[in-house]
Amino acid sequence: MENLGLDLTPGRSLSSQALARATLLGCSGLLLALFLFTGVLLVYIALDQNLAAEQHNRLEIEQALQTLKSHARTTVKDYAQWGDAYQHLHLGVDPDWAYTRQNFGPALYRELGFDGVFVIGPADRTAYALVAGRLASVDARDWFGEALQPWLAQARQATKGKVFSRYHTIDGTPALVLSSVLSPGDDPQVRADGGPQSVLLFVVSLDPSRLLVLSREAGVEQLQLLAPGATSPQPTLSLPDGAGTLHWQPTRPGHQLLVLVVPLLLLAGVLVGLMAILLLRRSAQAARVIDDQVQALRSSRGALEASEARFRDVAEAASDWIWEVDPQLRFTYLSERFEAVTGLCRESALGRPMHELLNAEQGSLRNWLGASERRSQSILQCAYLDGQRRPRVCRLSVRAMAGGGYRGTASDITEEVAARRRIEYLSQHDALTGLANRMRMREYLEDRLSALRVLQEPLLMLSVDLDRFKPVNDTLGHAAGDQVLHEVSQRLSHCLRGEDLVARVGGDEFVLVVPGQMAQPEIDGLCRRLIQRIEEPFYVAEHEVFISASIGVARAPADARQAEELLRFADMALYEAKAAGRSTWRFYAADMNARIIERRGLERDLRQAIDQDQLSLQFLPRYRLGDGHWLGAEVLVRWQHPRRGLLGPEVFMPIAEDTGLILPLSNWVLHAACRVAQGWPEPLQLAVSLSACEFQRGQMVARIRSVLGQSGLAPSRLVLEVSDKALLDDGRQVQDIMDGLKVLGVQLLLDDFGSGCSALQHLRTYPLDGLKIDSSLVAGLGRSPAGRSIVQAIVDLGHALNLKVLAEGVETPEQFAALRDMRCDEVQGRYLSPPLDRDAMLQLAVQARRADRSST
Repeated sequence: MENLGLDLTPGRSLSSQALARATLLGCSGLLLALFLFTGVLLVYIALDQNLAAEQHNRLEIEQALQTLKSHARTTVKDYAQWGDAYQHLHLGVDPDWAYTRQNFGPALYRELGFDGVFVIGPADRTAYALVAGRLASVDARDWFGEALQPWLAQARQATKGKVFSRYHTIDGTPALVLSSVLSPGDDPQVRADGGPQSVLLFVVSLDPSRLLVLSREAGVEQLQLLAPGATSPQPTLSLPDGAGTLHWQPTRPGHQLLVLVVPLLLLAGVLVGLMAILLLRRSAQAARVIDDQVQALRSSRGALEASEARFRDVAEAASDWIWEVDPQLRFTYLSERFEAVTGLCRESALGRPMHELLNAEQGSLRNWLGASERRSQSILQCAYLDGQRRPRVCRLSVRAMAGGGYRGTASDITEEVAARRRIEYLSQHDALTGLANRMRMREYLEDRLSALRVLQEPLLMLSVDLDRFKPVNDTLGHAAGDQVLHEVSQRLSHCLRGEDLVARVGGDEFVLVVPGQMAQPEIDGLCRRLIQRIEEPFYVAEHEVFISASIGVARAPADARQAEELLRFADMALYEAKAAGRSTWRFYAADMNARIIERRGLERDLRQAIDQDQLSLQFLPRYRLGDGHWLGAEVLVRWQHPRRGLLGPEVFMPIAEDTGLILPLSNWVLHAACRVAQGWPEPLQLAVSLSACEFQRGQMVARIRSVLGQSGLAPSRLVLEVSDKALLDDGRQVQDIMDGLKVLGVQLLLDDFGSGCSALQHLRTYPLDGLKIDSSLVAGLGRSPAGRSIVQAIVDLGHALNLKVLAEGVETPEQFAALRDMRCDEVQGRYLSPPLDRDAMLQLAVQARRADRSST
C-alpha cells in the first residue's frame, strides 16, 4: 500500500476516521446553511417576479388602451378633414352619400370598431347618427347628457384638425369618446361656409367583447370592469376621467418557480443528508477496503473508459432520439424517445436495415455514412413515414464507432422545413392572387432567356394593364377591387397553357410570358382573347362591374435578349396601346423610345407651363344659323412652348389626361375664360369642353360652383361640353354630377356626337340641352349622299328630343348652306370666323352691340 501513498497503521487509521467524521459533519452544516439561504433567496425572487409581472401587465394594458386611442384619433382626424364629408354632412346632410354608399356608414363599426358615430350640426342638433353600424334617429344628448355641450364648445374653439378624447360612462359601461370639428381640410374644391362648425363624435365602448380584445393584445387574462364600489384582490387600473376601474388575473411566474424548484431543492437536501449519514458509517471501513477498491478500479477502468466515450459522443450529438447501427447498417439501439417522436414501435425497428425507415435526400445512406468517417461530425436530412403514415423530415447527426458501425441522434424538423418552404413560396408569389410575383418572373425570364435556350425557343412577353379599374376601388371599396383582381388572374391563367407564366407585378399590372414560336395572327388572336375575357362582366357585391385592358407586346430574341430590356420594351408598347385609346394591343417598335422621351419632356414642360403662364386662350365664335346672330364662343386653349412654338390642345391634352394634370389645366381654363366672358355683353355664352377624366375624379359640381362664384359669370351663360367617353364609366356617378350641374343652372352639350360610341340612350337618360355634330361628319356633307343623310338624321333626332343641334368645323359655303337647309340650330367654324384672341373678341362684342342698337 506504500506505493499508493496510504498509511494504514491502527493509530493513524483511527485518526483518519475521526478527521473524516469531523469533515463530513462540517460539510453537512455548510450544506444545510446553503440550503436555507437558497430557500430564502428563492422566495424573495419569486415574490419579486410576481410584482414585476404585475407591473408589466399594467404597462401592457395601458399601452393597449393608448394604441386604441391613437388609432381612433387618427381615424377621426382623417374623417374630420375630409372635404367630401364636409360637403355632404355639414353643408347639407346627404344620408345616401354617407350611409348607402358607405362613405360614412357600416364600415365605421364593422371594420374600425366605432360603436357610435354622431354629427352635431351648427345648431347643436344631431344631424346624423350611427349606432352599431346602423343609421339611427338618436340624439347625442341621450348618450352623453350634460357633458355634451362643453365638448362641442371645446372642439369648435380648437384649431383645425385638433382631436379631443376623453372617457365617459354610458349606461354603466366606460367608453372612449373622440371629438373634432368637421372641416374641408386641404381640399381646394370645397370652401368653408364661415358659419358655426359641425362636430364629429366617435364612440368606442369598452364592453366585455372590447375588453377581451384588449386583454389579448396586452397578453393578460380575464380583463374585466370592476363593479362600482366593489373591491378586488386582483390588481386594478383606473380609467381616466373617473370612467371606471379595470381588474385582471395576473400571471404568477414566482409561484411557478417555487412549484418547480422547491420540491427539487427538498429532494436534493434529503439526498445529501442520506449521503452524509451513509458516508459517515462507511468511513470506518474505508481503510480496510481501500486495497480492494483500488483493484476493482483497475479492473473496471476499461469498461469505464468505453462508457465515458459513449457518453461524450452522445453529449456532443444530443437531439431528440438516439440511434446505433452495426456495420451492415441494421439498428442495434434506439432510445425511448424514438417511439414518442416517430410513433413507431422501437422493438419492431431494431434489427431492420436503416434504409427501410429513413430515405436520404442526398443520395445513398451507406455512401454518406462511409464519407462521414473522414469528418468529425456529419449531418444529413432524411424523410420517413411516422406511425400514422404521415410524411415527416428529420436531421441525422452521426459518428463512426471504434468497433464498426455508427451512432448518432435524429431531430424532427418537419415544421421547420414546412415553414421554410412556405417562406420560399411567399417570396416568389403574390399573396392576393397566388400568381408569380416580380422576383419569380425575373428568375423565369433569366432561365428562358439564356443564350442557347432563347435561340432554340423564342419567347413572347405581354404587359397587361387594366383600364377603368380605379373607379372600382373608389366606388365599391378595396375589398371589391381585390376580388376583381383575383378573378382577372384566373381569367388570364385560363387563356394560357400550363407551361406559360402569369405574374402580377403591380396593383393592376400583369405580365404574361409565353415561350414558343408564334406567328403574328396567333399573337393577335391571343391578345384579342385576353381583352374579350377581361371585358366580360364581373359580379361583385351585387354590382355588375365592367373593365378592360391594354396590352404591350415584346418578343425575344427579336426585340431583346435581356430580361430588363424585354420588360422595358413591353411597357413602352403598353404605353402606346393606352395612348391609342385603350382596350387594344401594340407591338414594340424601335421608334417608341424616342416618342416616349419626347412625351415625357412635354409632360415636364406642361407642369411648368401651368405655373409660368405659358398658356393662352382663343375664342371660336358661335352663330345662330337662322339669322346669323352671334350667340357666344367656345374657348380654345393654346400653349406657347418656349422651343416648339404655339401648340394646340390635340398635342398636350392627352398628356394632361394621362398624367393627372387635367385638373389644374381645366381649373386654369375655367377661371381665365369665365373672367373674360364676364366682360362680354349679355346674354353671350361661353362654351368650355370638359375631359372624361374630370368626371372620374369627382368634385365637378363644387369646382363649377366655385368658378361661377369667383368670376361672377351667370350660370345660364356657361355651356359645358361633355365628351361621350365620360358617359361610359360609372353611369350613376355621371348622372349625379350632371344633375348637380343642372341645379347650378349651366347648360350641358354632348360633344363630338357621331364620332365615337355614343349610345342613343344617353340622349334621353342624361339632362342634356343639346348635342354637337362632329366636324368629321360636317366635312363629309359634300362628298356623298350618305354623309348628308347621316347629318340630317342627327339634326332630326336632336329636334325630336327637344335638343338644340350645333355643327362644328364649318369650312365652306357649301357646308353652311347644307346645314341651313337641314335647319341646324347653331354653327361654328373658320368659314364664319377663325379663333380670336381676347382683344379681337372684345371688338367683335362692340360691333355686335352697335349692330343690335342700329337694328332696334
